[in-house]
Amino acid sequence: MKQKRLLRLSLGWRIVLGLVLGLIVGALFYQNKMAIAILNPIGTIFINLIKMIVLPIVVSCLVVGIAKMGDIKKLGRVGGKTLIYFEIMTTIAIALGLIVGNLTKPGDTINIQTLSKVSISQYTATAKTASNHGLADIIMNIVPTNFFDALGKGDMIPVIFFTVMFGLGIAAIGKRGQVLTDFFEATSEVMFKMTNWIMQLAPIGVFALIGVTIAQFGLSALKPLALFLLIAYATMIVFVVVVMGLVARLFHLNIFDLLRVIKDEMVLAFSTASSEAALPRIMEKMPRYGVSQGIASFVIPTGYTFNLDGSAIYQSLAALFLAQAYHIHLSIGQQITLLVVLMITSKGMAGVPGASFVVLLATITTIGVPASGLAFIAGIDRLVDMGRTAVNVVGNSLAALIIAKSEHEFDENKQQAYLAAIKHAPAVKSH
Repeated sequence: MKQKRLLRLSLGWRIVLGLVLGLIVGALFYQNKMAIAILNPIGTIFINLIKMIVLPIVVSCLVVGIAKMGDIKKLGRVGGKTLIYFEIMTTIAIALGLIVGNLTKPGDTINIQTLSKVSISQYTATAKTASNHGLADIIMNIVPTNFFDALGKGDMIPVIFFTVMFGLGIAAIGKRGQVLTDFFEATSEVMFKMTNWIMQLAPIGVFALIGVTIAQFGLSALKPLALFLLIAYATMIVFVVVVMGLVARLFHLNIFDLLRVIKDEMVLAFSTASSEAALPRIMEKMPRYGVSQGIASFVIPTGYTFNLDGSAIYQSLAALFLAQAYHIHLSIGQQITLLVVLMITSKGMAGVPGASFVVLLATITTIGVPASGLAFIAGIDRLVDMGRTAVNVVGNSLAALIIAKSEHEFDENKQQAYLAAIKHAPAVKSH
């Protein structure tokens, strides 16, 4: 009976169980090479399964959404609103990180002589390349020279640009384009079905990913940086509850309702430290929650690159933390410069592996912090990454709701029905 009940647990609870078991196993097998060698491929396979379906879902949903929207003026208005909203929220997030860093001064308690000997060479080449990319380069890279090359590399923004143009082309030819709309609509349904299958493996993937992280670094890695970790998470919580909460209220939304709706996706993003893991489910869930398909299909994938609120908080807070640890005093002018630099570099590097860490590596030298200083927080980067990824998922979900509200494309009846279904849903599956 207990086994049957365990199998009937909702996906969210099974992911939490995988997370807890991963922590325990990782702690028990700390620095055990065999355990790491066994767990690492399992976690990697799960993340690869997610990556496999992300771009097909984005392309199919976006083509259908744009084709049904069918109005280039409306698309331009939605795109303008979306990018302005993203820039405002990212700026607030960076500013909040700087304010908290100045008030709490977490770096003052650190003895930099205890610097960890963690290699950051894997990020150096990427940081050098990305730091040379100005705003003009970012804009130029929006247009792909080869769509299939961009698709193969996983470059989200060029893929979105082509897909939007393709969707508008379908809308422009009228009834003759209906066959393509039907094809991509069927494709999106197939991809969501695949998503549901892959998500059943999420607890195992989460177990392996957390297990590897703890087995490699150990719980002891938290001790010297516990204050920074605590401040980073507290700042992220304040941003979600207060800043996002106020923004949601301005549009007659409740942030806690949204958190209840996407709680499983937040746990998944947190435990895998991958926004991609939650992206397919968010894109499926937001239209069911009342957001029009066109808005959801455009805003959420775009936010994957341009709206990383959790990462923005971490980058500004970590930059100040390292400056304080090296006893480097930053004037107001220098901190404003840092804010602007982070705003630009974070947009140019959002698609690279370890993006937040690379952003820091490319920007801290502008404030006089040696690049080797990042080795000090490299050991806990994964642990902070879990929190900032969850915040990124919340931020993009809220963005879809707000843009839909502003365009009067938010179905409140769907919203209320969805909330009622969640409220009365049992803790275990009914089937």
